Amino acid sequence: MVRTRAAAVTGALQTFRLCISRQSVSSGIHHPRIGQPLRFMSSSAMAASAKMTTSNKLKQVFTEGKRPAMGFWQMIPGANVSRVLARSGADWVMVDCEHGNIDDAAMHDAVPAIAALGVSPIVRLPDIQPWMVKRALDSGAHGILVPLIRTVDEVKSVVSAAKFPPLGTRGFGSPIAVQNFHPEPTLTEYLQQANDSLLTMVQIETKEALDSVEEIAPLVDVVFIGPFDLGNNIGHPIINGKTDAELDDAIARIYKATVAAGKKCGIFCTSGEQAKKYADMGFHMINVATDFTALQATMVDALAVAQGKVQGEKAASY
Repeated sequence: MVRTRAAAVTGALQTFRLCISRQSVSSGIHHPRIGQPLRFMSSSAMAASAKMTTSNKLKQVFTEGKRPAMGFWQMIPGANVSRVLARSGADWVMVDCEHGNIDDAAMHDAVPAIAALGVSPIVRLPDIQPWMVKRALDSGAHGILVPLIRTVDEVKSVVSAAKFPPLGTRGFGSPIAVQNFHPEPTLTEYLQQANDSLLTMVQIETKEALDSVEEIAPLVDVVFIGPFDLGNNIGHPIINGKTDAELDDAIARIYKATVAAGKKCGIFCTSGEQAKKYADMGFHMINVATDFTALQATMVDALAVAQGKVQGEKAASY
């Protein structure tokens, strides 16, 4: 088994070396280890056979541009939880390794469970560290979401960690990732197509990132708004579901900058009603509910009905 995997990786690497271009060294693009010019297949040349792009549902919804991509947040570990969320009609499920009860092993359980149902597994990292980017993408995630971005340089570091050379510094070698795309690509196809097929997303939820959003937006695929932390960091927290005008203005600025850069803008919502509001405003990627709070609310409501109690209006809750 070890020899078989080693042979597969070796074969992919040999094919990778065949991608070294014969163009002039003056192109300036060199593989840092081989020291020769590189040339990956162009996007147009690969379009017809890009298995990974066609199996990334979130990216397909973006490409079609007919409707927003709706999804759910997974904070509770377990492949069965992942499957329930993925079977609920979502385009994507966010595996939350930042605030959720999901460690590396649980992430590796969730990602294939979601992908097997034709839904895009996206991983929110605990932090911006490059090794976390590698672990998430090597698990077969269709994209990553990086929280609490503050500077343009941090965003550039994230993008570099998410891309294979010559566009970045991501290491190649995981045989796990390919199984979460259908039809399944070979290791060589994964190497050639990953840079174009996987989605790199960052959250704008700090004042520093808000002030630099016009520079950040062109660097990534998706700019995702975290309204709770953004409100906290600009001095206008969401209290009992109330959003101040200053926070609304900040959200509008982020959306405008993202669209101007030709990229997609996402936002975290806490209910179907709120999600519909932002869908009507033109947002491209919208969270509808979170497993933990949805489960809790459903249990509380059911018990209240059983006890003959009247339920009051709920404030927005994470």
